Amino acid sequence: MIYPENFEIKIGFAQVREMLSELCLSPLGRQYVTRMTFLNRQDLVERLLQQTYEFKQLLEADAEIPLQHYYDASAYLDRAAIEGTYLDVHAFFEIKMSLRTIRDSLRFISGAEEGQYEALKALGANVNVERSLIAALDKVVDDAGAVRDDATPELQRLKRDLISQQGALRKTISSIIRHAKNEGWTPSDAEPTIRGGRLVIPVIAEYKRKVKGLIHDESHTGQTVYIEPESIFGLNNDIKDLENAYHRELIRILISLTNTLRHHVPELRKAYQYLGLLDFIRAKAVFARRVEATKPKLHNYPLINWQRAFHPLLYLAHRQLGKSIVPMDLELNREQRILLISGPNAGGKSVSLKTVGLVQYMLQCGLLITVADGSEAGIFHDIFIDIGDEQSIENDLSTYSSHLTNMRKFVTVADKKSLVLIDEFGTGTEPVLGGAIAEAVLHTLNDSKVYGVITTHYTNLKNYAERTLGIVNGAMRYDHKNLQPLYQLEIGKPGSSFAIEIARKIGLPKHIVDKASNLVGKDKIRYDRLLEELETEKQELEQKVREATKLEQKLAKSVKEYNELRNFLEESKQDVMREAKGKAKLLLKDANQKIEATIQQIKQSQAEKEQTKAARRDLEEFTKEVRKEEPRPAHKRIANGTIKPGDNVSLIGQDSYGQVVNIKGKTAEVLFGGLKTIVKVDNLERVEGQIPQKPKKSKMEVSGSFSRGMNMTQRMADFTSTLDIRGEYAENALNKVMNFTDEALMLGVPEIKIIHGRGNGVLRQVVRDYLYSVREVASVGNEVEERGGDGATLAVLK
Repeated sequence: MIYPENFEIKIGFAQVREMLSELCLSPLGRQYVTRMTFLNRQDLVERLLQQTYEFKQLLEADAEIPLQHYYDASAYLDRAAIEGTYLDVHAFFEIKMSLRTIRDSLRFISGAEEGQYEALKALGANVNVERSLIAALDKVVDDAGAVRDDATPELQRLKRDLISQQGALRKTISSIIRHAKNEGWTPSDAEPTIRGGRLVIPVIAEYKRKVKGLIHDESHTGQTVYIEPESIFGLNNDIKDLENAYHRELIRILISLTNTLRHHVPELRKAYQYLGLLDFIRAKAVFARRVEATKPKLHNYPLINWQRAFHPLLYLAHRQLGKSIVPMDLELNREQRILLISGPNAGGKSVSLKTVGLVQYMLQCGLLITVADGSEAGIFHDIFIDIGDEQSIENDLSTYSSHLTNMRKFVTVADKKSLVLIDEFGTGTEPVLGGAIAEAVLHTLNDSKVYGVITTHYTNLKNYAERTLGIVNGAMRYDHKNLQPLYQLEIGKPGSSFAIEIARKIGLPKHIVDKASNLVGKDKIRYDRLLEELETEKQELEQKVREATKLEQKLAKSVKEYNELRNFLEESKQDVMREAKGKAKLLLKDANQKIEATIQQIKQSQAEKEQTKAARRDLEEFTKEVRKEEPRPAHKRIANGTIKPGDNVSLIGQDSYGQVVNIKGKTAEVLFGGLKTIVKVDNLERVEGQIPQKPKKSKMEVSGSFSRGMNMTQRMADFTSTLDIRGEYAENALNKVMNFTDEALMLGVPEIKIIHGRGNGVLRQVVRDYLYSVREVASVGNEVEERGGDGATLAVLK
């Protein structure tokens, strides 16, 4: 039940309905807008919402769904259903084009992937448009709405003959009018024209006897007469006969086509019903996009749990003016059913109430609503509203009497599935009595488990809500310093009307304001002042929370940068150690091989002095080569230099070089290795020269720089892809695994196996933690059960 009868006008839904009607492409869609009504069945509402939501997705995806030729052919179908009638060419054109739109829409939606647009697919499940019917229509009428010349062979012949005769007629009449112009019988700018369906020429009245023929008409002034020359009587007659024959053949074609159409009328009615629904759903989707509406989670019981809800019409009005709108969060549930909103005048109380009424009504009419994603909504069986001036001269009712009439309706009809909306509860009569009646009505509504939103200024109602289960106070926030409304709804505390403060700001004489304060009493002033202090504290707390949030975000950013720098340094350290170990191992093997080769050479030369000396010289040169250190770039450190942005710096006591990005007080932002970090200026020293750029070497480059003099074939032959560390201490085992993995990577071994046994799982954990940290390891897993299972680890290398 919706109460009162003008409910839609009061909450603004009449404007929404008008907008939807304008968005429709055809009368078919507008009929559905007119019939749109309030529904209290959750399954129906859910289906309508889903249809609109899916069409909104189509629009947002710029899908090429047909949006033209939404013609209403209902009248044509009614006429075609009558035996002996036939439709004209224009009717068949609109039927053909609209049926093509229906067929294309069905094909587009049904062709979507499984799981997409299921509600729209179900909408057209029983709709069928025969391809043969569209083909029959297309054979007669083209896409411009004209009859095709080749619709039938006879029509084609008649059209050809008609064009031939018209050509002969034009040639003859041109010769006649040219002669008449030369003789001065007709004006120099005269052209042949049509009178009574026959071709004639204009002749000056005084020369009408000069041209033999039949006079068909004359001008208004009588100075010109229109004559059909005698020589073209036969041609005109032939053309008239051909035109009549053409028309008879066309009528025969249209009758035949109408008879064909008549057999499809029942299924076509379903098709046009589908087209109208599609137009209606499209209009709802377009409106939803305009107001940024969405689909909430729907429940089959009364519930309002809206996030960032706003009035759609107010949103459109503000957007045109370039203004923003203040959304509200609202929750009404079984424990908190009635919201009592208080606050100053023009603070947004009535707007909040109308927003609740309009948004809930839109929802139960199948429209997406203006709330944020994640919102929830329920189904009410009734919505009652009491808002505005309802003074009735006819019924001799005052405004307050009208309010009381509404209250009687509410307390006698509303129940636990009803939503009641009351604006300025209790006003219109003596405040004390009005407040008492309002409190009694509120008590009855609460006992009936009614849901509702009520606005008021009465303190007794605020106090009642504070101590009564099921009712919660709400306040429209107000900037008491500047005495300006903030239009923000805050649930959990009552609001003040700020009447005394507003009167003082407006400039009402001080003695009047003071007198009013004394009349109100200290308790009321203290109550309002307490609310004012709470509002002040609220604003200060919000400011501190905003500042704390900013600091927290800044701290999180600093921690992230610190962790990234630490990880970078740790990785760099591991890379350097791994590189050094690998280099040392390779050099050691090279040295051993060189020594062994030298000894072998000495033995083979049987201690000949020259060959022995030469072998020793080669060994000494190799030793010098091994002991060579890579040159380090020389950087002159300037300990006492002033550091400024752009300088190259290093950490005191370390070889890490970076560049200063910015300096703030005693701290500096420094770019180390591509990562920005914050360092105290006292821990930095300026360096001269360019920061050395160390591009990462590829494996092949690193391997090539270390492989001088190495026999890679021999190394690979000596390497075994299995390492046994059973019985080792974790530290020793880890070192062996690190060296073993490095050598495998250097030699390009695709897979390694490490046997650690089962035991208590410590070695397995150490091995796998290390392997997971190595970027060159593609995967880590157990050996097959027959070869040790989880007692051995297989690692696949990149």
